This record gives sequence, structure tokens and C-alpha cells, in this order.
Amino acid sequence: MSVTQPGAERVRVSAEPDWYESAGISLGVRVGNLVFTSGQAPIDAQGATVGAGDFETQARQALANLSTVLTNAGSSLADVVKATVFVTDIAQQDIYAQLREEHFPDKPHLAESFVEVSSLANPEWMIEIEAIGLVG
Repeated sequence: MSVTQPGAERVRVSAEPDWYESAGISLGVRVGNLVFTSGQAPIDAQGATVGAGDFETQARQALANLSTVLTNAGSSLADVVKATVFVTDIAQQDIYAQLREEHFPDKPHLAESFVEVSSLANPEWMIEIEAIGLVG
């Protein structure tokens, strides 16, 4: 027996300007009532790194970018159900925990992975955040 289901439409999420367009990736993709974001880095709308050497500043910028992408998809930080946070220094976990409480205060708490990596796409980046959010 086989089950055939029509494919859900995938809709590209972008911004103006779209800081990932030149990399050939989407800021996010909406499928049905879910939005999947690309990892949001500590960059401004023109793609320049923000807060070099300052973890909190970089984390706030990555969260602001995440919020923009989610909003453009019809979602929000309050609608995030899963986040993956990549950092280059696991010792920054306490700072991020404070920011998580500030940006994701609703309960039930979101599911999250907090992962140390040896580097990110740009050596100045200390954090990158990707998420799955609900729409509507």
C-alpha cells in the first residue's frame, strides 16, 4: 500500500534588503503553518558584522534578525517552538540564557539545542540562531 499526498507549497521568506540573497539561500521557508529559518547571524541589513568581540551585542542582533524573518513569514518570536543556537564559546551560555528569558518568556518554553562549534561562516561571528515557528 502506498499513500500519495500532494506536496505542500514552499514559500521563500525574504526581507528588504535580503541579507542572504547573495549567498543563494533563503532567510526562511514557510511550509503550511510552519516557518523554518536559516541560521540568523549577527549582521545588519547590508550584511556587515555587528558587535565584533561582544557576545551579547551579537546575540541581540541575531535575535533581531530572527524576529524580522519570522515576522515576514507571519510568525513571531512568541511562536517559536524549536531553536538551535550555535556558539563559538559554550561559556556564553549564561548570557544567552538571560536573553532567552527576555525574548522567549512564554510557557511552555520552546525546545532548544545550544551547541558549541569550532567556527561559523564568518570568523567574527560568535553566534548563529535558527528556529522553527508556527504561523497564524
